[in-house]
Amino acid sequence: MFDGNWRGTVDRALVPIGASLRRTGISADVITVTGIVMAGAAAVAIGTGNLSLGLLFLILTGVPDALDGAVAKASGTASVRGAFFDSVSDRLTDALLFGGVAWHFSATRADQTVMLPVAVMALAMLVSYERAKAESLGFDATGGIMERAERFIVLGFGLLFGSLLVGTLWVMLILTAVTAIQRFVKVWRQASQDRPAPTPTRRRRNRTRRVRREPLSERLAARRATKDR
Repeated sequence: MFDGNWRGTVDRALVPIGASLRRTGISADVITVTGIVMAGAAAVAIGTGNLSLGLLFLILTGVPDALDGAVAKASGTASVRGAFFDSVSDRLTDALLFGGVAWHFSATRADQTVMLPVAVMALAMLVSYERAKAESLGFDATGGIMERAERFIVLGFGLLFGSLLVGTLWVMLILTAVTAIQRFVKVWRQASQDRPAPTPTRRRRNRTRRVRREPLSERLAARRATKDR
């Protein structure tokens, strides 16, 4: 839901911040690693029962997650490698945070509530996998009512009001399951549509005229400009 409605606006607002951070010499990878460290600290704080401190570290986890892409764009280092690292760090961050909540429940409750954050984490991984797999097949699986940004907000609400943490996780579990279904249906409909077969084209040969080929550098520049649009 966040990606579809506000992602573009937020990214544009972060551009000057990313440029300022880049001028200090901080790279996008350093910011990504900082987010992972903050998530680890949040997991320890939550697991040991200090939910207020866990909320603080949760916020400090979200800030680098929002800024690493802006720094990469400002420095001109946005790449497939960086996107891969960012995606892996997101999954690791989710595992650390929900693992901390499970640790907290294992120490404070005697029932099976410890499995609740594990179930949320499993569904969150499924939602992420649906998008990654769909994009690898050429489909669009973005959107849904409970994406990663929404999970951060809802988890923060549960940490702020500790007595509501269990109920908050139940809401997150249901809405994440709805998101997984939404993405599955979206990709299923796209994959079910008949794609037009490619039309064969005839090659015309002209023996009297030779086509002038542009230099390789110019062709690559033109292709890159077209792709950037």
